[in-house]
Amino acid sequence: MYVLRHGQSEFNVRFSQNRVDPGIEDPRLTDLGHRQAAEAAEILAQHPITRIVASPYTRALQTATPLAKKLGLPIEIDPLIRERAHFHCDIGTSTRDLRLAWPGIDFGDLPDRWWPTGSESDAQLQARCAAFALRLDRATDWGEVVYVSHWAFIRGLTGLTVANGTVVELTPGIRATVVHSPETC
Repeated sequence: MYVLRHGQSEFNVRFSQNRVDPGIEDPRLTDLGHRQAAEAAEILAQHPITRIVASPYTRALQTATPLAKKLGLPIEIDPLIRERAHFHCDIGTSTRDLRLAWPGIDFGDLPDRWWPTGSESDAQLQARCAAFALRLDRATDWGEVVYVSHWAFIRGLTGLTVANGTVVELTPGIRATVVHSPETC
């Protein structure tokens, strides 16, 4: 399994300047973020990937798109791997609007409001990561799936703090190894 942190977003740029929430809901990737996504796609295309699963946030969908195009695979959606709800950037886009913006993606039965109201506690994040780890314990497609996710989810799952555009390989027992990290974060 691979976990890819989305490319740099508009929120990441503004927040890194002064650590104050700039109030951007469901931000898009910056030009650098798009380059990071393309670079990660090149790295991941060297592996036998059969599935691409992304969080429903726009920045994750934009990051998954170059890999999906390169490999000719659909993007699957899983809200379990979304970011920890804490800042304005963690307010998502309604499924209705996501379907309009991404007509080639099957959002299945994702509720129109799929992100939580208010902040998510560390305990809630850890419970979500534990549920995902249990799912991975039953997986038979290790090494074939890329999950496009977010900083807090990756940290909660692996203990690693990774930069935008970083690819982490997961092996059974949730052992995590960084296999690619962009030079420019």
